[in-house]
Amino acid sequence: MNWLDNIKWDAQGLVPVIAQEQGSNDVLMFAWMNREALQKTAELGRAVYFSRSRNKLWFKGEESGHVQTVHELRLDCDNDVVLLKVTQQGHTPGIACHTGRHSCFYSVLKDGVWTATEPVLKDPESIYK
Repeated sequence: MNWLDNIKWDAQGLVPVIAQEQGSNDVLMFAWMNREALQKTAELGRAVYFSRSRNKLWFKGEESGHVQTVHELRLDCDNDVVLLKVTQQGHTPGIACHTGRHSCFYSVLKDGVWTATEPVLKDPESIYK
């Protein structure tokens, strides 16, 4: 049996993926992978996701330069969520989010209002052309 066969893919052939920073254990982002993306991630040691909006493989950093080097792939107890242990690299190291922040999880609920708690490290307009 192929290791990819152990994964419980959803009806669209996707699995949710969490990218966690090695060392700090910060959760950087959430995305999806199809079978091909997960296979390429394992082969290349670089995060490759599946973009549902573009309906194609998305090599993290292909436009922004913010590449994720993958150190470890983990599968949860139900075989339906993948965790990547990554190092976030790029022109401005440590940016995982398209908003120019370290993490996509930068909003905290305070008194019924979502409040941004992480600074923008680089203006997204200068990241994406």
